[in-house]
Amino acid sequence: MSEAAARKPPLRSDARRNIERLTAAAAELFHERGLDTPLEDIAARAGVSTGTLYNRFGSREALIDAVMPDLVAAKVDTAIRRAYACSDPWEGFVLYVEQLCELQATDPALNDAVSRRFPDAEQLTALCDAQLDSARQLIVNAQRNGSLRSDFTAEDLPYLFWSTSMIVRATGGVAPDAWRRALHFFLDGLRSETAHPAPVGPLEPAQIHQAMLGLGERRARP
Repeated sequence: MSEAAARKPPLRSDARRNIERLTAAAAELFHERGLDTPLEDIAARAGVSTGTLYNRFGSREALIDAVMPDLVAAKVDTAIRRAYACSDPWEGFVLYVEQLCELQATDPALNDAVSRRFPDAEQLTALCDAQLDSARQLIVNAQRNGSLRSDFTAEDLPYLFWSTSMIVRATGGVAPDAWRRALHFFLDGLRSETAHPAPVGPLEPAQIHQAMLGLGERRARP
């Protein structure tokens, strides 16, 4: 514990209860509606004022970081473990991608998290970066056995997750499985036997982060 943390007075019992109510309400509403749920609605469900929410967390991103990282880690870790358990490297890679896309399709909060709609939520972003690193070996394994095109990288995965996010948002109410068709075409295009040279290289990690910041800025405009 840091010296500053040691000097910080303990929270009163009512303050602790408010934090517990807010995080519980945020978890419920994020999973129902997504990470852009109005903070006023979260405060109302928690039975506190919006001022109390801002006083305890300061920003939407801080609230996301208080609620989402552990939940996302549990889901994604399960997907990675199942993928690594596959004996066939191509099937392991495909299973990993399918599981993450299914999380996007079935949970608005996880859709926002996997597609990195809120990159300023630092803990969640760091977790997503770490999970992307965990997927690298799945990619290497599939390339070594000759099934995955050799120029595909972990930095190309965000293209898939961004597109799946938009497909889910556009079709979820009318054709909830439409993302599976899009994913099928995407994965077929990654097979080594059908590969043609890509016209440009993959994004750098800093470019991915900057792209997400730009999307966030556009989303925040009236």
